[in-house]
Amino acid sequence: MSEVNEKELAEFSAEADAWFAENTVSDPGFRLPLTFMEVGTDQQFDFLRDWQNKVWSAGYLGAAWPSEYGGGGLAQAFQDAATKAMRKHQAPIMLNAIGLNWTGPMLLDIGSHELKAKYLKNILSGEDIWCQGFSEPENGSDLGNAQTRAVRDGDEYVINGSKIWTTQGNYAKYMILLARTDPDAPRKYDGLSFFLAPMRVPGVETVPIRKLTGEFGFTQTFFTDARIPADGLMGEEGQGWKIAMQLLEYERGVRGGQAGGYIITEQNAFDVVELARRVKRGGKPAIEDPVLRDKLVEFIIEIQSNALCRQRVPIQPLNQEKPFGVPLASKLMFTEFVRRLNEFAVTLTGTGGGYYVGDPNAVDEGLWTRAYLNAFSATIGGGTSQIQRNIVAEHVLGLPKG
Repeated sequence: MSEVNEKELAEFSAEADAWFAENTVSDPGFRLPLTFMEVGTDQQFDFLRDWQNKVWSAGYLGAAWPSEYGGGGLAQAFQDAATKAMRKHQAPIMLNAIGLNWTGPMLLDIGSHELKAKYLKNILSGEDIWCQGFSEPENGSDLGNAQTRAVRDGDEYVINGSKIWTTQGNYAKYMILLARTDPDAPRKYDGLSFFLAPMRVPGVETVPIRKLTGEFGFTQTFFTDARIPADGLMGEEGQGWKIAMQLLEYERGVRGGQAGGYIITEQNAFDVVELARRVKRGGKPAIEDPVLRDKLVEFIIEIQSNALCRQRVPIQPLNQEKPFGVPLASKLMFTEFVRRLNEFAVTLTGTGGGYYVGDPNAVDEGLWTRAYLNAFSATIGGGTSQIQRNIVAEHVLGLPKG
């Protein structure tokens, strides 16, 4: 890659900052999702799809993807600058998370020119929404034991089974699907294959799942003799586990190539500091409590620590000994940090934490309780925190299984 022209990058950064300052809508008149896993209404979906398209059309999404596939053809530093401007102006999230962050990078790495030309531009524009068909109701975190069947029949595969936690499945046009093509394979992993599967075909049904928060966003997907084109198979039959593991590296942040933007709105410790100034403890602002102040400082230090860790990732001399250690650990640390931070915020609200969205007595319209409950989804997606600890222990630290 050629060196970045610093003058051009500075001009691009200034233009992005001005664009997001002018175009960001923080309050569209209804509640926006905090994460891509909470898009539960048509109103939210339509707004966020239009927003993603607008950002892409302006050149601030997919800036580092090849121009022949709808991207900007620029160096990664330009997309990083655009994403920084999004965060600065607290812009809404990007909607098409599975496409932008996992499917797209995978296609750029191992997809044919035909597949890239077919899918990438519509991923960026938001025209084609993608979902993920990995988890199953009976198998939990044992992804290698997936039982959804794919049987070859001429130029098609016939799919039967069920997938769960398919985020935005009711809106998706395509699914990245892990299905079993050989039930008699000597190792369960060898019988799995990976498909780019259309969702809008007979035999595919999605059922929304109502979450603890009262919101939607997840679905369960049922396949009943659903026929998908055989050319949707990625690689060869039996290579599904290998491809799925590569895709999970994008999801966990080990591999780059994502289109940019962000898919989760962060409540940070500085927001909680402001909350502590407003709520009362013993008739005084909670922030005057020295124990609470110490805890807030710890959260702020942790934010800075996580940010510095992310900056280490592209600096090879700082990652020579364990190159995947930082990104693998970052997913675990960040998601658990967000959960703990929101839990602490709820405790600050005292009895107000017992009120939820829609109750006139709720602090900040129930934001903190809602954020806390929703934070658990990120500790599960992409591998639960428990599984992620095992991965770090075994594959980074070299500890024995068990």
